Amino acid sequence: MTVTDRRWRVAAMPDEQLDSSHFELVPADRPEVSDGEVGCRVLWISIDAAQRAWFQGVSYRGALNIGDTMPAFCIGQVVESRSDDFAPGDIVTGHLGWQDYGVVDAEELTGIEVKAPLSRYLSVLGITGITAYFGLFDVGDVKSGETVVVSGAAGATGSLVGQMAKLRGCRVVGICGSAEKQEWLTSKLGFDAAVNYRDENFRTALKEACPDGIDVFFDNVGGTTLDTALGRMAYRGRVVCCGVVSQYDTTTPSRGARGVPGVLIGKSITMRGFLYTDYSDRFDEALQALQGWIEQGSLTVAEDILEGLEKAPEGLIGVLNGTNVGKRMIHVADPS
Repeated sequence: MTVTDRRWRVAAMPDEQLDSSHFELVPADRPEVSDGEVGCRVLWISIDAAQRAWFQGVSYRGALNIGDTMPAFCIGQVVESRSDDFAPGDIVTGHLGWQDYGVVDAEELTGIEVKAPLSRYLSVLGITGITAYFGLFDVGDVKSGETVVVSGAAGATGSLVGQMAKLRGCRVVGICGSAEKQEWLTSKLGFDAAVNYRDENFRTALKEACPDGIDVFFDNVGGTTLDTALGRMAYRGRVVCCGVVSQYDTTTPSRGARGVPGVLIGKSITMRGFLYTDYSDRFDEALQALQGWIEQGSLTVAEDILEGLEKAPEGLIGVLNGTNVGKRMIHVADPS
């Protein structure tokens, strides 16, 4: 067969921090499409910090091995179909991976009725927006007038969570990693305050920003940030465990938050993890709400786009180091 595809493969397993040497971009033949399968051209690739955790394996995905194509959730366009569910030209989402062309079972794809820029279906109208919506409103059970603190606040999910909490009538404090991001959160997204976890006075700054304690802590980071926030929780506060980006890029993650469960018992705190798929039967509810806020102009969509398949490793390494603002993704190609 003619070489028509490029794909990023795992070249080595990281001992500690991920770097570009752990990947290799290789030419490959397009795989044939068998009965029940669909061949897709990859248009957009979602870059998520959790992809680093896939090297060790997580509960919903087996560990990666050397030689594997790097997996990722993507937007694609059908170019060949041996399924009655899809036809060439259809726009779909699914786990197509870091490559130009992917073949998957038809049941693993979801068709998109395109009504917005395609990138939106990886950010606010995709997994990111759905995660923020249900994490805040269902897991966090947020109420008007409460204080909501978001870690990783300038990231994909955190930036949406903070804005939605403001729409609910909450006081919102963001935790981020630079003065520039603090300014962006308060001046552009409307957060009431933002604190820098890298500052020596982080603990004091968080206390000053939350004088009455934290009612809902939406955590994307874990580690010492979670430890610090637990110390500021209000009575019957809720901790939403969405991600642990501080623990992904290492083979020796910390053992967990200090003082648990004692600190939870002392203030009747609820601490709960979740997956967006827990709410698969209610996706339409979230998407209708998100689309409504966008149309009203009350929700700012922040997308951090890198051009070209070649940028995929750089994109992931950057997310792990906090260089992104908003949802990072790779633009690979335009639909034909």
